[in-house]
Amino acid sequence: MPAQEPALAIDPNEQRRAAFEASLAQHGIALSPHESDSVFKLAAWMGDGIAGLAETSPAQEEDLSAILDLSFLEQGRRLRDGRLTSVALTQACLDRIAARDSAYRSFYCVTAERALADAARADAELAAGQDRGPLHGIPVGLKDLIDVAGLPTTADAPGRAEAVAEADAAVVTRLIEAGAVLIGKLATYEWGTVGPDTSGLFPPARNPWSLDHITGGSSSGSAASVAGGLLRTTLGTDTGGSLRGPAFYCGVVGLKPTFGTVPNAGVLPMSTSMDHVGPISATVAEAAVTLDVVASSKAARLIGEPVRGLRIGYARNWFASDSQTMPAVLTAMDAALSTLSELGAVVEEIELPDYYAIEVAAAAILHRESFDYHAAELRDHPDAYGRRAFLSLAAGVAVSDSDLAEARRAGELFRDSVDRLLERHDAIITVGALTTALLAAPFEKEAVWTPMRTIGFNVSGHPVLALPVGFHQGLPIGMQIIGRHHDEARIVQIGDAFERATDHAVQRPPTLT
Repeated sequence: MPAQEPALAIDPNEQRRAAFEASLAQHGIALSPHESDSVFKLAAWMGDGIAGLAETSPAQEEDLSAILDLSFLEQGRRLRDGRLTSVALTQACLDRIAARDSAYRSFYCVTAERALADAARADAELAAGQDRGPLHGIPVGLKDLIDVAGLPTTADAPGRAEAVAEADAAVVTRLIEAGAVLIGKLATYEWGTVGPDTSGLFPPARNPWSLDHITGGSSSGSAASVAGGLLRTTLGTDTGGSLRGPAFYCGVVGLKPTFGTVPNAGVLPMSTSMDHVGPISATVAEAAVTLDVVASSKAARLIGEPVRGLRIGYARNWFASDSQTMPAVLTAMDAALSTLSELGAVVEEIELPDYYAIEVAAAAILHRESFDYHAAELRDHPDAYGRRAFLSLAAGVAVSDSDLAEARRAGELFRDSVDRLLERHDAIITVGALTTALLAAPFEKEAVWTPMRTIGFNVSGHPVLALPVGFHQGLPIGMQIIGRHHDEARIVQIGDAFERATDHAVQRPPTLT
C-alpha cells in the first residue's frame, strides 16, 4: 500500500475564523475586511472569556461560602431551581466548620459522612420532585441533650462519654422526615445547669463576638454556631432561659415555644415542668419556620404582615430602675420600642409582677425537679458529674415538699397575671438580660450569676421570642417578646417587623484571623 501523507495541522484560529465567516454569511451580514477583523476580535475575546468561566473554581468556592450567609429559605430556593445542590451546601458548611470551629468550640461531634449522605438523598429526592418542605437539604445542628440514634448524648457530663442513644428523639425524627441534613451535636453546659465550666467532658463554647466573653447557656453551641456563620438554624433547649440567654449574648434569635408545643421525648430532662425544646437561628423567619417543622405549628404565618394597630405592653419595670442594668441596655430597649411605635404599634408601659419573686419560685421548682431526677446517680456515681454541675444539682435537696408546693402556687399566680396583661395587649416586651455578655474568666473560679430576665416564662409556659436590639462595645443586646399561649405567630410577626426595620440581624462578628 502506498504510504499515507502526514495529516496537516489545523490552526484553531483559522477554524474559528472560518466558523465566524460562515455565521455571518448564514445571517446575511455583509462586512468589509477591516470590519470583519474588528468584529472577529470582539467575538474571539468573548469566546475565550466564556470558556474560562468553567475553570474559575476559586470563584465558585467563594460563591459557595457566600451562600452559607444567605437565609436557609433562600438556600432552599436555589436547591429547587438547580443553582445549588445540598451536597455542595453541606460540604461548604463542613469546610467552614473546619476553618472556624477550633476557635468557637461549638461542636462536640461533626457527623460529616452522615451529613453528606443525607445531602445526597435530599438532592435525589428534590430532582425526582419529592419536596419535604423548607428544611429539605438544609444542614441543622442539635444541642447535645437531644438523642440521635447511634451517637452519644453526653450532656457534657464526664460519666456520659459512651452514652450512645438507641433511638432518635421525637424532634430528630421530625427533622429526618422533613429531609434536614443532620450535621452534628452542639455544646451545652453540663446537664443544662451552670457554666461555662471546664470540669465537664468538653471545653466550653466561646462567643464569636468576643472569645473572651461567655455565650450564655446552656444552649451555648447552638448560639455560637449560628453567630459564627457555621449554621443557619439549630435546635436547643430552654429550662430557665437556655435558648434566649445565648441568643441575647451572641446576637442571634431564640424561640421558646409554648410549653408542650415541641415533644420532649428523647431529650434529657432538667426540670420536666419547665423544659422546652426550640430553635436558635440566624433570623426570626428562620426560627419560625424551623419551629413549624418540628412542632407542626404555624408560627411563620404572619411573617411580613404590618404591626400597625397591634397593642404592645412594655414591661420596663423589670429592668429600668435596677442598678445592674447597663445604661446602653436601657437606651437600646427604649429605642427598640420607639421603632415599633414608628411602625404603627401602640406601645403602653405596663408592670409585670415582681421579677425576684418569680425567679426564686422558678429556681426552687427547677432545682427540686432536677434533684429528683438525678438523686440516685448523685449518690451512687458522683464522679459521673463535673463538680460544679454536681453542686448545682445537689442544691435541690434543700427544697422541701412544702417549698415546692408554695413555689408552684407562685408560678400559677404569675401565669395568671401575665394572662391578664395579654388580654389587653397582643404581646409584652421586656429586656433579655441587664448586661451584655460577661467575661468568661471569672467563671473559671466559681459559678457567676448572670442577670437575665427569663426564667419566669418557663414556669408560665408562655411563648417568647428573643432577638438582638443593638450592640455595646461590640457585644449584642437582646429583648424578649412574650405572647399568649400558642400564639407564636404574633410574636414572630412583631419580631420580624422589627428585624426588617433595623440592621441588627445582618451584623457579623469579627472575622477570624
